[in-house]
Amino acid sequence: MKIEQKANYVLLADDRGAYSDFVPFLSEQISKHYQGKNLVIDLLKYTHISLEELLQLLEVSTKHRASKNSFVMVNDAINPDDIPDEFVVVPTLQEAEDIIEMEEIERDLGF
Repeated sequence: MKIEQKANYVLLADDRGAYSDFVPFLSEQISKHYQGKNLVIDLLKYTHISLEELLQLLEVSTKHRASKNSFVMVNDAINPDDIPDEFVVVPTLQEAEDIIEMEEIERDLGF
């Protein structure tokens, strides 16, 4: 897994192969090492990912967001209208950074 520490979040990306292998590994790593941190999950390399595959990250996303931390996925293969409201999925890394900043401001203001 590629790990890149940014100013206010950690960028995680798969450096191996199959999405089906990445999801359980990512879930384990997040629970062990990334609690309390804002996360951006780079899924851009998965150009043929389905909504059903993306939904495999719903549980880890929900848990992470419940602890008042951002969890933003980056992928442009899925129609944004098909993505459930419980997920934050954006098509670019810049938009992910913007979401993190907005959520940080909201938390600072008590929302």
